[in-house]
Amino acid sequence: MPSEALDLSRLQPVLPSPLQPVEDLRFARHGVRLLLKRDDLIHPDLPGNKWRKLSPNLRAAAGRTVLTFGGAYSNHLRATAAAGRLLGFPTIGVVRGDELAGRPLNPSLARCAADGMTLHFVDRTTYRAKADSEVLAGLLSAFGECCVIPEGGSNALAAQGCTELGRELHGRADVVVVACGTGGTLAGLAAGLAPGQRALGVPVLRGGFLGDAVRELQQEAFGGPAGSWSLDERFHFGGYARATPQLHAFADDFEQRHGLPVERLYVAKLLYALTALAEEGAFPPGTTVAAVVTGRP
Repeated sequence: MPSEALDLSRLQPVLPSPLQPVEDLRFARHGVRLLLKRDDLIHPDLPGNKWRKLSPNLRAAAGRTVLTFGGAYSNHLRATAAAGRLLGFPTIGVVRGDELAGRPLNPSLARCAADGMTLHFVDRTTYRAKADSEVLAGLLSAFGECCVIPEGGSNALAAQGCTELGRELHGRADVVVVACGTGGTLAGLAAGLAPGQRALGVPVLRGGFLGDAVRELQQEAFGGPAGSWSLDERFHFGGYARATPQLHAFADDFEQRHGLPVERLYVAKLLYALTALAEEGAFPPGTTVAAVVTGRP
């Protein structure tokens, strides 16, 4: 493979991503200043934390086939497939739910296929065991030598890649808040922030597992705890890919107020959580809060 295929800079990412102030009475009346860290503008095909998590993994893969995992609407699968198309390496997506194999592809998976990704559907029991050595050995036996990236792209390399997000916010905010799926972005963000800053994660999945996942990722990436971070697990709205009429109404209103297209699975929950926390008085007057916009609709 030509070496230039691994030069991610030729994709012209927008880095550092813009930091935009937002005038919103729901924050201003509590003395809180809201900023939006527009990671969704980094790259049209690899936006937000997908760029930050994938780029170090793709450099390590060095042009080899990348095999990774996701559900039927996985942003991570879409970004990986797009990276394969743009940089010229093969991609394989192991998709949760073998019942999907005989159905027409949804728009998300159809985009993956159009970008050249080989889709491999597995039953949900096998998917839950995707990190087991026997399951991985079976996949590698079927597809040959691959670079395996975990679900959501969250591993030590991804956490290290996300430290740059924290560094870009040095001196810019007191609290940086991000929606969390698998924990890699929060693990790296917290590690990259300056002393005196803290990170807050808003999990979009139920289960209470994310704290352990972030601690494990920081151990693997940095050798132990790094930075100040916490979680608020009240705003998952029923779990991943779940949304309620209340959440949709909130997102519609935020779009109308600020002209920002609001992605529903992560960003809407993040912004809803921040609005509720401001109303609760969770941020002392004079606090500057930066919300990381990790993706677009």
